[in-house]
Amino acid sequence: MTKKEREQMLAEKLEQMKKYERDLNTEGVSFIAGVDEVGRGPLAGPVVTAAVILPVDFDVLGVDDSKKLSDRKRRELDVLIREKALAYGFGMRDNETIDRINILNATKEAMKDAVEEAADMLRIKHHEELQHVLIDAVRLDGLNYPETPLVKGDQKSISIAAASIIAKVKRDDMMIAYASKYPGYAFEKNKGYGTREHYEGIREHGITPVHRRSFLKNIIDQES
Repeated sequence: MTKKEREQMLAEKLEQMKKYERDLNTEGVSFIAGVDEVGRGPLAGPVVTAAVILPVDFDVLGVDDSKKLSDRKRRELDVLIREKALAYGFGMRDNETIDRINILNATKEAMKDAVEEAADMLRIKHHEELQHVLIDAVRLDGLNYPETPLVKGDQKSISIAAASIIAKVKRDDMMIAYASKYPGYAFEKNKGYGTREHYEGIREHGITPVHRRSFLKNIIDQES
């Protein structure tokens, strides 16, 4: 595939992923936040969420579900998304909160924080109000804005995909920092997911303060 052919393919993909935003635009809705999370499945670390409000003419090629992209590409896009976005925001809930209220509730709380932070930035920078929220898979009770949950939204909506990318980069950087603080678990590689190296680290060094004890109940019970 030539460079021109690849750019054409990415341009077509971009247009496809703007469908939900474009449908809302035709109804007079211009300020739409896409929301996604990263880190629901790992054994350690926080769940991180992001909300991104993109301009109607957003033209960055290559934005997709963060899981489909290399680390290098995600980091390139992370910079471009935050430069081009009208506004964005983050939310986070740590491992202790996840253990206390469960991962789904922790994710929803963090998503609400991300939406409100993005809405505040939009208000401050552009004097505009958020009008609609597109969310990957879940519905947020008590949200102050109309919402549309989309199953596999990070593959269907450009705003949700953008959110998935900046959330992933932010969480990855947090886990790399944890790798320096808690060596022996390969957090810099596995980002807290349950790889062989990670389980070997747990067996050798035990549980760290950033591990989700509710996710490791069987291991903890065996050691008790």
